Amino acid sequence: MRRLPAFAMALSIAASAAAAPVVIAHRGASGERPEHTIAAYARAIEQGADFIEPDLVMTKDDVLVIRHENDITDTTDVAEHPEFAGRRTRKTIDGRAVTGWFTEDFTLAELKTLHARERLPKLRPANADWRGERIATFDEALALVRSSPRKIGIYPETKHPTYFASIGKPLEKALVDALARAGFTRADDPVFIQSFEVSNLKALRTLTRLRLVQLIEGGTPPYDQVVAGTGLTVADMVSPEGLKAIAGYADAIGPYKLLIEPRDAAGRAQPPTTLVRDAHAAGLLVHPWTFRSENGFLAVGDRIGTDEAARGDAAAEYARFLGYGVDGLFSDFPGEAVAARAAFVAKAAE
Repeated sequence: MRRLPAFAMALSIAASAAAAPVVIAHRGASGERPEHTIAAYARAIEQGADFIEPDLVMTKDDVLVIRHENDITDTTDVAEHPEFAGRRTRKTIDGRAVTGWFTEDFTLAELKTLHARERLPKLRPANADWRGERIATFDEALALVRSSPRKIGIYPETKHPTYFASIGKPLEKALVDALARAGFTRADDPVFIQSFEVSNLKALRTLTRLRLVQLIEGGTPPYDQVVAGTGLTVADMVSPEGLKAIAGYADAIGPYKLLIEPRDAAGRAQPPTTLVRDAHAAGLLVHPWTFRSENGFLAVGDRIGTDEAARGDAAAEYARFLGYGVDGLFSDFPGEAVAARAAFVAKAAE
């Protein structure tokens, strides 16, 4: 990717001002509540997020539940349940050996006996005090969205679709059916379905008119393409030709944010690449991930102090990316993202 010249950056700013970018609550307001819990989603809605984002995995009895991974070792209290000690096992997920407890080995009723736990307790100790949240189903998240007094969208991700298909639990039809039951079937409904893989997005394209998003890692190619031996790389995907290919089956890309704003070896933000402009030229929306407020996730120039867990100047990072012309962004702190968007829109209107 090329770096974006100053005049082109100005055009991006003007384009962004024309339509306010959306704020996607990454796993809910996960900076303030344990991720992927109803409490996190409710907090995000309260803070003004446009979409909540559930990651979807499958249970033993084929129910879609919300967890960042099917491995629930670190995000629930399953290890404290002696009745499930024998379920601990070792599996290979996307080519990586993992030891723990997995959603596909539990019925929904069994999972509902567990409590969610903060995934990053040292970074977010206040979240660790939330001890009563249960694992949520996708249907429960949909009900929360439908009951909101204001219009809220939902932005589900299919997790490890190649793996789940390999064990006879494909995610795609179950996902589309759940959305249809909630009344979401049209291309203009407030829904985006996302995946890091390619083949399941193409399969979804044959099942639904809802908008699809190709997620893009910083350097790791889609696992299904690794399995298929296509040789597809991230560099291929973010090239103008690769973006045109993505536009053949998806409506947007969700790139790792450093593919838009790289950092040097010292962690300082560098001038933006042309990815936003190239994606727009291909007809794709751009929703980068993930924006977090702690110093450890920010560019050196946005950090305040030396404590990695302390809040830095996240507003400065939001302002830059909004200026690059992104159409939305994923944030662990949706309230801060909403405030930064309001400031950006107000300044653009001056």
